Amino acid sequence: MLAYDTLLAARDAIRNKKTSSVELTRQALDRIDRLESQIQAFNSVYPERALERAKAVDEGKIAGELAGVPIAIKDNLCTSYGTTTCSSKMLADFRAPYDATVVKKLESAGAVVVGKTNLDEFAMGSSTENSAFKTTRNPWDTSRVPGGSSGGSAAALAAGMCCGSIGSDTGGSIRQPAALCGIVGLKPTYGRVSRYGLVAFASSLDQIGPFGHDVPDVALLMNVISGRDPKDSTSVDTPVPDYLAQLDQPLADLRLGIVKEYQLTAGLDPQVKSAFDAAVQTYRNLGARIVEVSLPHTEYGIAAYYVIAPCEASSNLARYDGVHYGHRTREPVRDIIELFSKSRAEGFGEEVQRRIMIGTYALSSGYYDAYYLRALKVRALIKRDFDRAFEQCDVILCPTSPTAAFKAGEKTGDPLQMYLCDVFTVTCNIAAIAGLSLPCGFTAGPQPLPIGLQLLGRAFGEEKLLRIARMYEKATDWHRRRPKLL
Repeated sequence: MLAYDTLLAARDAIRNKKTSSVELTRQALDRIDRLESQIQAFNSVYPERALERAKAVDEGKIAGELAGVPIAIKDNLCTSYGTTTCSSKMLADFRAPYDATVVKKLESAGAVVVGKTNLDEFAMGSSTENSAFKTTRNPWDTSRVPGGSSGGSAAALAAGMCCGSIGSDTGGSIRQPAALCGIVGLKPTYGRVSRYGLVAFASSLDQIGPFGHDVPDVALLMNVISGRDPKDSTSVDTPVPDYLAQLDQPLADLRLGIVKEYQLTAGLDPQVKSAFDAAVQTYRNLGARIVEVSLPHTEYGIAAYYVIAPCEASSNLARYDGVHYGHRTREPVRDIIELFSKSRAEGFGEEVQRRIMIGTYALSSGYYDAYYLRALKVRALIKRDFDRAFEQCDVILCPTSPTAAFKAGEKTGDPLQMYLCDVFTVTCNIAAIAGLSLPCGFTAGPQPLPIGLQLLGRAFGEEKLLRIARMYEKATDWHRRRPKLL
């Protein structure tokens, strides 16, 4: 791993002249060179630009909360340098004319972006196997997936190729890979972080968020990337607290909700259930009161999500037609319709095509009310369920993923089985609340795999969510474990 692999440790070491940004950035780049063939986490790496910024930090020309720290960002965030591909043939050569707001904030804080990471194409997937370019591997066992769609960002951090990373979460795409890679991942409340410059998948569900080795790292990144942005009409003008300030102060009279319906979830691995139960007991030992809450419309979460998200994807991806944006076929065509059809068939992968077709069908005349409008009504019911549950508890606890990391190729032939990986995560996006995953154990066997604990909190309740997560983290040492890579 890096000499200072946590974000805070790296930042403080650079500030205190225990190491230089150039030295730490070189370590990250060397590790990428050595491990990328095994992990396949990056779509692009910027060694010259990264070292140039690192040198500027060491010379005192760049300062800030993240000055000199190597960061990786998901390749669906626009950058004015390099390409922004969304891991799709459709955008393989696309160069954005501007930086996403989150990228601007990171670089204004002095971060050194070492590269852009692989993802499921247009963020549609739960395993990072839907990328048009490569399949990212899990650093704990390279025969397994890192989760998705932000699998590249999660794997890069878990493998020690950077000190922190950024992903996006539409239905669990930060939290699920965080769980499978043994790191911490936060999906902020919708509107807390600007989406300007994030290539849209499902605009009412997408949210950008951080990965870290521990809760303080995630809190630090949230301090940097949060806040109102006039360029994003959906970002909310709510004061941003200092997430680090009160982080290590435990909460008194803590009430934790256990969802009655989640306990009946089919496909929950017994080892995941055992780790979750042990985490609940840890909180009991810390003085928390455990209360049972009900989310009665949970069973409709997956169905509602896989109507709403494809409908919005169908609309958002209509612009990629080979004329205005994206890949254009080189095959001979007779008319504009054939140009559109061939360009989109060549540019989009199978899963993206599947979701576009589902969404287009659900939005079509005669089906809009039966599918999309009904899904929006279910969404309102799910949101109301969470509002009522939070009247009884401070946060809700549940597993992040029903299983640990599965073998690459194991679920690709059955999209429905892949969709069920999101059973614990999609309702967080549907309800537009905050969700966090942190390590809570490992599976047994010769190749132990990480297990994640999910905490769900009220809208704009990230400060409390992080403090509650930190209480558990300080009482355990799961987050200190690292994969044994060469």
